[in-house]
Amino acid sequence: MSDKPAADDLAAIEIQLGRTPRDVHRIAYRCPCGKPGVVETPPRLSDGTPFPTFYYATCPRLTGAISTLETTGMMGEMTERLKTDADLAGRYFAAHEDYQAARAALGMVVPEVEGITAGGMPDRVKCLHSLIAHSLAAGPEVNPLGDEALAALPQWWLDDPCSDQETP
Repeated sequence: MSDKPAADDLAAIEIQLGRTPRDVHRIAYRCPCGKPGVVETPPRLSDGTPFPTFYYATCPRLTGAISTLETTGMMGEMTERLKTDADLAGRYFAAHEDYQAARAALGMVVPEVEGITAGGMPDRVKCLHSLIAHSLAAGPEVNPLGDEALAALPQWWLDDPCSDQETP
């Protein structure tokens, strides 16, 4: 589901992040509980700061599960596979291009982030949070390594779902 953030979405994101969200353009993915899970952020924040992380995971259950996954060595294994698997490297490069195209669709030219995406794309893996956020926002079969990491996660929304969090 993709939509403009309503006031209750922004309030939920503030609770999720523990701070006021910055320049949320839209909700790019909602967790199964209905709360925002991934947001889109413009490539230039309202204060003028360049911001290359277009897709940003906000759900604390999701980000916690991803943080645990990052401790397993998966990122290093994925980076090594990119060096030897030309098909995987090509699909990962295509994900990098998809990320750039989605960000460019906002119509903002930000030279400081031109050619930069997130998560180590297009030639390494340095952040599963970014790759999974891209997979959730873009849908399956866009980011192969994001999809792979997403499939390795537990069902984060089942225990203590975000819908049980208080909202202002």
